[in-house]
Amino acid sequence: MEKRFYSDLRLGILGGGQLGRMLIQAAIDLNVSISILDPAADAPCRPYAHHFTQGNLKDYDTVMAFGETCDVITIEIEHVNTEALEALQAMGKHVYPDPKTVRMIQDKRLQKQFYRDHDLPIADFVLTDSKKDLDPYRHWLPAVHKLGKEGYDGRGVQMLRSEADLEKGFDAPSLLEKLVAFEKEIAFLVSRNPLGEMAVFPPVEMVFHPEHNLVEYLFAPAVLAEQVVKAGETIVKQLAEQLDYVGILAVEMFLLKDNSLLINEIAPRPHNSGHHTIRACRTSQYEQHLRAILGLPLGDVTQHTPAAMVNLLGEAGFSGPVEYEGLNEVLAMPGVYPHFYGKTETRPFRKMGHVTILGNDPESLKQTVTAVKNTLRVISRS
Repeated sequence: MEKRFYSDLRLGILGGGQLGRMLIQAAIDLNVSISILDPAADAPCRPYAHHFTQGNLKDYDTVMAFGETCDVITIEIEHVNTEALEALQAMGKHVYPDPKTVRMIQDKRLQKQFYRDHDLPIADFVLTDSKKDLDPYRHWLPAVHKLGKEGYDGRGVQMLRSEADLEKGFDAPSLLEKLVAFEKEIAFLVSRNPLGEMAVFPPVEMVFHPEHNLVEYLFAPAVLAEQVVKAGETIVKQLAEQLDYVGILAVEMFLLKDNSLLINEIAPRPHNSGHHTIRACRTSQYEQHLRAILGLPLGDVTQHTPAAMVNLLGEAGFSGPVEYEGLNEVLAMPGVYPHFYGKTETRPFRKMGHVTILGNDPESLKQTVTAVKNTLRVISRS
């Protein structure tokens, strides 16, 4: 792969959203030709891709036709046709992450069973095939019910706090997971290339929106005991090894009161928990993902400045052509860097961008996070 790197190597990305857009920004520095497949005609990647194809990511023939024009293929969303990716892999195309891993992650039931089979730390769970399967586990409440497939950004997750909530459960293949008392929700990003070389970014602490189960903001690096950081790094490296993973892997975890860690979920791609790395680390998660899947040496993941990241979500009550209110005030704040995703339409709680904040200490970062949240709003005038 390296011999062709500076001539005609063509990287195909399934998905043309904000993650693909930021991958393109990193690819420009490496002079990589990018092809994008996305179902939306106005996908955020479209203006910047060398080649753009509008098509269904789950359609076998569409993914095959797209992948045949590429040398290396990766994803920025999990909901893709893995059978086509396996066929492309059999043809000699480099497909990262491995389609078998993507298929496993597409189904939270298979994902949790993988952790259990490989002695990785997780909360206790049972598989359910219908709503009536919840009845024998009333004593587990409060618990979390998660759809096996198609859930993301808070969708497909239902809190069951009492027996009265059992009717909210999913009448489809799902899993019921015991609710754990945790101190913090944290995330690690691990990168691994085809040679097995690995690097782990400093962990982050995530704060979730109280209603919509989306990351509202995060702090990096997370304030953790040294043994917790080392334990987390060991877990994510073990996971990447067991998956024979290539690329960036995001691992969300619960930190318990006794300083132990439990894996919550993983994402086989660049992730919301790593946006700050563009400004705060020597190598961004996007450049690192490219280095890994292109078989290049991994970059230095040192974080040179404490940072926070605020997700810009569409304001409640607004739908239509996007407008950003308070941008001038935010741009006047030192160490504040907005990143807009190029989505033309806003709707309540849609991810429309993020703001990275660089600072000197956690307290000043918290103050600036509050100022940004209270100032910058994603609205629509129509």
